[in-house]
Amino acid sequence: MNPRPFLACIALVAGAFSAHAAENTLTAAEKSAGWTLLFDGKTMNGWRTYANKPAGGWEVKDGTLHAIAKVKGSELITEKKFNDYELAWEWKVPPAGNNGIKYFVTEARTKSPGPEYQMIDDAGHPDAQKGGALHQTASFYDVLPPAADKPLKKAGEWNQSRIVVRGKNVEHWLNGKNVLTYNLDSAEVKAGIAKSKFKNEAGFGDKIEGHIMLTYHQDDCWYRNIKIREIK
Repeated sequence: MNPRPFLACIALVAGAFSAHAAENTLTAAEKSAGWTLLFDGKTMNGWRTYANKPAGGWEVKDGTLHAIAKVKGSELITEKKFNDYELAWEWKVPPAGNNGIKYFVTEARTKSPGPEYQMIDDAGHPDAQKGGALHQTASFYDVLPPAADKPLKKAGEWNQSRIVVRGKNVEHWLNGKNVLTYNLDSAEVKAGIAKSKFKNEAGFGDKIEGHIMLTYHQDDCWYRNIKIREIK
């Protein structure tokens, strides 16, 4: 018997388990660079419901933080507030799925708590079709569109996203590509907000030290490897 195919099979299996074990953990280099986990893969420690809403709609399953579709769910926010930072996470939605991450979140403005990095099935969700690029993945929802050539994976596959905040400069990344950069004080942002559903919301689009929110939109969504590095 030639042992090489058998050994190769063992190596592949070991590699798969190693990759799985690395989820929701930090490498030594990441720890040295100042990264911390916002989700440990086992609990919802560090998160709470927004504006003291009743808990519901979320579970920790198979190393993911899962938004459960079609239940009485609430948005989750970090217990801690953040100012300047790099936030990274992985996510997937099913066909026609919709979710998002909001930042600069305040509980003083519950109707529009903060800007949203949209996460949606661009091809299959009605809002993504009706609203065009302003309502599609990696947009500053309803305000600014992402790059037309963004590298979005199809529904059901994992995407990697990142938000970088330095002062009033914000970047949206998708699968390793910077797909949107803006300044909160720019004419572009002010014009976008003025045309958006948020135009009458005082303080929307202001830079504040705020929570990070996982939205709840009645659709399944899975998160893993949520981590943050504060920029001093």
